[in-house]
Amino acid sequence: MRVTLKLATSLDGKIATASGESRWITGPEARQEVHSLRLTHMAVMIGVETAIADDPELTVRLPGKAVMAQPVRIVLDSRQRLPLTTKLVKDAGRIPTIVLTTQKSNRRLTGAGVRVIQVAERDGRVDPGAALRALEQLPVLAVMIEGGGQVAASFLSEGLVDAIEWFRAPIVLGDEGRPAVGAFVLKDLTAAPRFQRTAVQAVGADLWERYERV
Repeated sequence: MRVTLKLATSLDGKIATASGESRWITGPEARQEVHSLRLTHMAVMIGVETAIADDPELTVRLPGKAVMAQPVRIVLDSRQRLPLTTKLVKDAGRIPTIVLTTQKSNRRLTGAGVRVIQVAERDGRVDPGAALRALEQLPVLAVMIEGGGQVAASFLSEGLVDAIEWFRAPIVLGDEGRPAVGAFVLKDLTAAPRFQRTAVQAVGADLWERYERV
C-alpha cells in the first residue's frame, strides 16, 4: 500500500481560519494539480469532520478530459455520522464510497449505497493500520489522504505516509488557524517522521513541494 498525504496550506501550515473557512486557500492552478494527483491514486481519503465541514465531491475533474474511472472515496467515520445530504452519499451509487468505522454497519448509510466496513479502533478512532489493511483487501493499493489535521497526524505518527504533496499559498493565517497536522506525541527528535524533498515548483501563485519518506 502506498500512502500519499496531500496538504494545501498557508505559509505557516494552516488549512483553515479559526472559524473553519478553508475555500480557497490555494489558487486554481494548484487545485487543478490536485485533480491530476487524484487520477494517479486508486482512492482518496478524508475524515468525517472534513466531509461534514467542506462537503467535498473528491472526484477528478479535468478540463476537456473525460474521466472514465473515478477513485474510490474513503471516509474515516468511527461513529457513522456522515450525513445523507453530503455529496459523497448522494452519488455513492455512481462512484464507490466507503465508510471505515469502528462499529457495526447501520442501514442508514448502506441503504444510500455507501459501503460500510468495520475495522479496529484506537483511542476511540479508526486505527490507521487497520484501515489500510481493510483497503488492501478490496484491493486498494494507492490512497491519497486529503484531510483533516487529525487524520494526517494519525497516519504520520504511525509511519504510514510514504509521500507528501504540499501546496503552500502565499498567505499567513496565524496562531488561531487550524493546523494541517494535528497533535501527536514525540518522545524525541529521532522519532519524528522524516522526508526528503524531491521537487519544488511554482503553480500559479502557490508553491508545490514534493516529499518522499526517508
